[in-house]
Amino acid sequence: MNRTKRLAALGCAAAAACIGVVVLSRIQTTQDAIRESGEVVLSIDPETVQSVSWEYGNNSYAFHRDGDWVYDADTAFPVDPEKMDQLLSPFEAMGAAFIIEEPASLSEYGLDDPVCTIELTTEGGDYTILLGDYSTMDEQRYVSIGDGKVYLAVSDPLDEFDTTLADLIQNDAVPDFETVTAVTFSGAENYSFTLEENGTSYRDEDRYFADGLPLDTDRVEDYLLILKNLRLNGYVTYNATEEEIAGCGLDSPDLTITVDYTETAEDGTSEEKSFAIALARDPEEAAAAESGGTGSGTSSGEETVTAYARVGDSPILYQIDGSSYLSLMAAGISDLRHQEIFPAETENIAALSVTLQGQTYSLTSEGDGEERTFSYDGEEIDAGDLLQAMGALEADAFTGDDPTGTEEISLTATLDLEGGPEVSLSLYRVDGSNCLAVVDGTSVALVPRTQVVTLIEAVNAIVLG
Repeated sequence: MNRTKRLAALGCAAAAACIGVVVLSRIQTTQDAIRESGEVVLSIDPETVQSVSWEYGNNSYAFHRDGDWVYDADTAFPVDPEKMDQLLSPFEAMGAAFIIEEPASLSEYGLDDPVCTIELTTEGGDYTILLGDYSTMDEQRYVSIGDGKVYLAVSDPLDEFDTTLADLIQNDAVPDFETVTAVTFSGAENYSFTLEENGTSYRDEDRYFADGLPLDTDRVEDYLLILKNLRLNGYVTYNATEEEIAGCGLDSPDLTITVDYTETAEDGTSEEKSFAIALARDPEEAAAAESGGTGSGTSSGEETVTAYARVGDSPILYQIDGSSYLSLMAAGISDLRHQEIFPAETENIAALSVTLQGQTYSLTSEGDGEERTFSYDGEEIDAGDLLQAMGALEADAFTGDDPTGTEEISLTATLDLEGGPEVSLSLYRVDGSNCLAVVDGTSVALVPRTQVVTLIEAVNAIVLG
């Protein structure tokens, strides 16, 4: 190679080296501008925030403190302070996975046209927080807090600010009743039941009584559980007018439930409290159903129920689930009382007298519980089918009508309880499908005749066996 060519080659090599140094320098500069972090880059105590506003999509909201939180657009809106704290929680200790110290362009991170703009006023100063693009590679969002840097936030603030006004309302709450002392119904049902730990009953577990009648504890507690789990989160209006109350049928509710209960504080003191809620079906829908109209329905043809609720004199009216409405409307004594006809546990029967077709048969027992054995005519028998048939007698419809038909079978049980009480049960034929059950001389209910036939067959298997 001649001297000229060698000089030219050396010149090209030197130029390439210079270009390489510049490129490497720029790459290093970029690497220096983006550094891994993990540090807390913003710390705002929610209690110090005096106002907050944000724009996201087509929605914009603004709130300020005036003692309590106030919605700027409507001061009547009941703001939930706990939900506001949750809204502001991303900035209490906002961590950054990466920090871009000197961003060349905010558009590269979606911050020139942010997804959401948040304005905060605090006791210590004001903040403008921009939420940019979401990095699908890192699964984190780019955020600007106004200090000239761009942060890749560990937690996405949009998780909280992607909200609606309905999410921030302070809904009425159904208490978690600790000890219910009384429940009063008015409207479709008009009666009360009370807690009576020492009420008169043949069952130890009976605790609730309506005018002396023991109710089924499981049924009562299931009913109260439905009430406690009622979801009050779909408000129709939060500042109801008389016209709106009437429009929901709540000016004359279908049913008002008042629960008296005892609440125990952390210091052990107890306080008597009361909670009332009114229920109503949509008036037009109810009128259509009453007149035999079709009302509203589903694709399967089943009728749907539109229902509303109001807690006490609250200005908030709620639409509630139709199935919850129907479950709470099933509040009659017939719904909550024992469905079993025999009013005691069959395991407590110490002796049994049965009259069938004019003949009386006597059964005795020894032992108790699972160890109890029965005898008839001096011989031990298996009374399992008989006891099961007695316990299986259930009301098909409660009634107080006097018996007019023929007595099918009657039983008198002596119970292994204090005082050795006796319970009498007589079953009278009404028609081919039903029998009337009379307990201790009082008509109680119609029962399916098939259940009575099963009972008669169980007796015959013993006495004719």
